[in-house]
Amino acid sequence: MQSLWQNDCLIPEREPLRGTRKVDAAIIGAGLAGILTAYFLKERGLSVIVLERGRIGQGETSGTTAKITAQHRLIYDSLIKQYGMEMAKQYALANIRAISQYKKLIDKLGIDCDFKICPSYVFNRVNTTQLENEAEAAARLGIPSFMTDITELPFRVKGALCFSNQACFHPLKFLKSVAEPLSIYENTRVKTVDNQTVYFDGGRLNAKYVVMATHYPLINTPGYYFMRLHQERSYVQALNNVPLVNGMYVDERQYGLSLRSSGDTLILGGAGHRTGKNPAASNNQPSSYDRLRKVAAKLYHNPQFSFRWSAQDCITSDSVPYIGQYSTSTPHMFVATGFNKWGMTSSMVAATLITDQITGEKNECAPIFSPRRFSVKSLAKNITGDGIPASIGLLSEAFHFPVKELDDLKKGTGGIIEYKDKKVGAYKAEDGKVHLVSTRCPHLGCELQWNPDEKSWDCPCHGSRFDIYGKWLSSPAVTNLPCKTLK
Repeated sequence: MQSLWQNDCLIPEREPLRGTRKVDAAIIGAGLAGILTAYFLKERGLSVIVLERGRIGQGETSGTTAKITAQHRLIYDSLIKQYGMEMAKQYALANIRAISQYKKLIDKLGIDCDFKICPSYVFNRVNTTQLENEAEAAARLGIPSFMTDITELPFRVKGALCFSNQACFHPLKFLKSVAEPLSIYENTRVKTVDNQTVYFDGGRLNAKYVVMATHYPLINTPGYYFMRLHQERSYVQALNNVPLVNGMYVDERQYGLSLRSSGDTLILGGAGHRTGKNPAASNNQPSSYDRLRKVAAKLYHNPQFSFRWSAQDCITSDSVPYIGQYSTSTPHMFVATGFNKWGMTSSMVAATLITDQITGEKNECAPIFSPRRFSVKSLAKNITGDGIPASIGLLSEAFHFPVKELDDLKKGTGGIIEYKDKKVGAYKAEDGKVHLVSTRCPHLGCELQWNPDEKSWDCPCHGSRFDIYGKWLSSPAVTNLPCKTLK
């Protein structure tokens, strides 16, 4: 499914890389974080090559709602309690700076990307306790904010916390301009990184520095990011013929609604879930898109539905991204991941911090984002929130029974079945053909689950995704699934 951004912005194709090359910095991933990092490093005189498995900006950057804001739901009260005032100030400062950095770069390059300064709100319909705690935390950190119960939303709220002077834009129009002068190679699949050598299909790249900007890190060890991250899906429905909003809005609740406008279109998001745990797959619940359509129909008179799309986000246990040195044993490798659904602001933060670290510039905001930060509370949350579900996913291949018989599958649906005494994933196409795939994720072996919203096979442990033919869609897996088609 195509997003609103993909519909009106075509980025020219680039050639794949073949053979052996040498460069100062190799950036893996041509999304917003990778492109910005490459741009800043090139500005400081380094030779840079960007490797992209698919097309520029066609991963999670194309699925964003494109809010540039330092208001990341309710983050600051939690940061103060967990890490203290100084670390919380670092987080706030880095994200506030990111907004002005976008404006400065857009003005410098003359980019027409619908950039707009606007307010951002977190709202709650029934209780303001947590909003008031966050407002107090923001005040202690020097972040201008205020509480209100008056909004542009088509429903009443108990309260909303507003951060003024935030921003939004068209992410692909911005990315297209920034990427234009860079050396980027598309359709170049990175297989692994060994020390300072990047191995890809058809060659290798020797680099002084390697930046892993692939959304989810491809290298399991060292770093062990698969033990510290999980992934979540979120869904978006674009509406026309409805009242627009000037501000950006997000529900305080984890999977609540998100709203912002772009041109004559209202972008309505929500109905999310952990990747591989879509409730519509087994509980006979409406699909996420159907839920959003029902909400829109209830809120607005005769809404017109134009585009719909989805996105995937890496989530850390403490809601702070991992940005910096990949591990203690890889001083020349850097990582940017775990953006916790705030990828636009976090991409600028990551590009700034990594560029400073590579070029030896001091950045006072670096400690809070360090992948080596430690909190007993976040570690315990990580074990229960990510470690246990991952362990269950690894065991489910052995103990999970098939949920359907092949003959029970309706056209256009999928599920886990038993075929020739083996458990497989099956999708029955509209023409009656059945596409069988392995249910073992090639990343670490977890059992894949069917996602009816997007007709994909998703990993509940670490978020890898594959289409009905077993073709790779999302990291951390790097290979396709075995597939067989029954005529």
